[in-house]
Amino acid sequence: MTHPTTRLRVVFMGTPDFSVPALEAVHRAHEIVCVYTQPPRPAGRGKQPRLTPVHARADALGLPVRHPISLKGAEAQAEFAALQPDVAVVVAYGLILPQPVLDAPRYGCLNIHASLLPRWRGAAPIQRAIMAGDAETGVCIMQMEAGLDTGPVLMRAATPITQCDTAQHLHDRLSRMGAELIAEALATLPELTPEVQSDQGVSYAAKIDKSEARVDWSRPALEVARRIRGLSPFPGAWCEAPFGRLKLLDAQVVEGQGAPGQVLEGLTIACGEGAVAVKKVQREGKRALTADDYLRGTDELRGCILS
Repeated sequence: MTHPTTRLRVVFMGTPDFSVPALEAVHRAHEIVCVYTQPPRPAGRGKQPRLTPVHARADALGLPVRHPISLKGAEAQAEFAALQPDVAVVVAYGLILPQPVLDAPRYGCLNIHASLLPRWRGAAPIQRAIMAGDAETGVCIMQMEAGLDTGPVLMRAATPITQCDTAQHLHDRLSRMGAELIAEALATLPELTPEVQSDQGVSYAAKIDKSEARVDWSRPALEVARRIRGLSPFPGAWCEAPFGRLKLLDAQVVEGQGAPGQVLEGLTIACGEGAVAVKKVQREGKRALTADDYLRGTDELRGCILS
């Protein structure tokens, strides 16, 4: 249950789709005096500048938007402070906030982080949690400080990670949870007690490197399935098939034995231990298909060894 509070002057700082539900939640209850996001970048076949998802939604809501390349300069910091914010809400913004920016709002800068801190500080907490086989994850509202996701936690909420969760599924669920939690945090802000993060259980979610995406069929099926789900949809786990690269976007552990990479039946593929049933695939240049739809159109993988 949230408690009524005065409308806060909020600077919202975010960039990708993950941040949009939080932007909408804050906008419903408070005055967003400015939205900070990453600059438009070339995208698509024509390489035309494309607004970030947060920028596009802010425009639709009629909110003022800034997209500085950096906040390190005195001028950018003075412009931020001149907004006289009560608080800044930061969600996957993509720029480091210098100390003068962290100090400018009356209640400081609050970050929505997609893990149960101190586990999975850093850039890719959603993917790393799935790939590591964590039983649960969640979101934290953290008071930002200079260190990487080291600040005290104001609120947290957990959710189980199921054997059906891909990174996309979990991304969408945590995005909604973060929006709900930041709304509650802002409504009770003066009453919240910061909880200093423990020194125990700290782990770092390094940015996903594309070299991690190639499937190693010699690994146990449980590990292979987690990697496939954890990297779906981006960058997408992949393997080499006779016709070229095949992206694997969902998988479950099943019974089965064979040489690592051997296609046993349909899209069931043997691993070092056990097998995985691949549920969704994508050939290069083609759209993603469920296993049923893919197999309805071809049996080109029958008897193949994938690498």
